[in-house]
Amino acid sequence: MAPQISPSILSADFARLSDEAKAVAGADWLHVDVMDNHFVPNLTLGVPVVESLARATDTPLDCHLMIEAPDRWAPQFVEAGAGSVTFHVEAATAPVRLAREIRAKGARASMALRPATPVEPYEDLLPELDMLLIMTVEPGFGGQAFLDIMLPKIRRTRELISKHGLELWLQVDGGVSAATIEQCADAGADVFVAGSAVYGAADPADAVRALRNQAEAATAKASWACDH
Repeated sequence: MAPQISPSILSADFARLSDEAKAVAGADWLHVDVMDNHFVPNLTLGVPVVESLARATDTPLDCHLMIEAPDRWAPQFVEAGAGSVTFHVEAATAPVRLAREIRAKGARASMALRPATPVEPYEDLLPELDMLLIMTVEPGFGGQAFLDIMLPKIRRTRELISKHGLELWLQVDGGVSAATIEQCADAGADVFVAGSAVYGAADPADAVRALRNQAEAATAKASWACDH
């Protein structure tokens, strides 16, 4: 699969979300960080804003739920217009059931792992998912520095995906920029969330294109991609 770029509106101007969404119209996804001030120490936005964004942009919405009780709330984000919904396995009560419900409602089901959460215990769950998100910072705030100690975890996850022959996207989120995206692609990631690297640029659309070009070049040389 070709690398995909998902700009995070957490770094956008919340007073101009419609315009900010249009500024990255060439992106593959628009990443929407939902925080409840319980699972993470920050509060952002919820279902009504997702509904409004879905009407304001043709770019599909990639909702990352950093919330408690995702089993209860995740389906509502699908109904609000999200094309992909990510829940944190640390917060989910029944992750398989939740993934199946998200899929049944018509969205892609994704599961996120905090930096300290190992992927190996969830190997058997991978076929139930459309995407796995490896957090490369602690969730809760934008603008954090990339944790390069996550690169081995990304590699191990890619190996598990290949081992089972899955069509599973591998997303990274946190500190992704021109300085780090090639490392992530080389390790096995193929969906990249970028916040300040896109919305902090003079031209967000150009930033998306540049990041995609970097990811494509790194993927073309990556050993995991050459094996396919």
